[in-house]
Amino acid sequence: MSKEPILLLFGHNVQKYRKTQELSQEKLAELAGVHRTYIGMIERAEKNITLCNMEKIAMALKVQIQDLLQQ
Repeated sequence: MSKEPILLLFGHNVQKYRKTQELSQEKLAELAGVHRTYIGMIERAEKNITLCNMEKIAMALKVQIQDLLQQ
């Protein structure tokens, strides 16, 4: 089963911003109020993330939601 392009893009950008800020998946999860395994699933495009969780992750990364959706 192929992964949705929007999920791949979002996951890639989450990982990019997380690594740029030198955050572990565990630390990002803590800041966003989600489980660590959820961050990994998002980065691997295995989870269809909700808008509420998109906002939590964007806020934790101190970026705008649209930054996580841009190529």
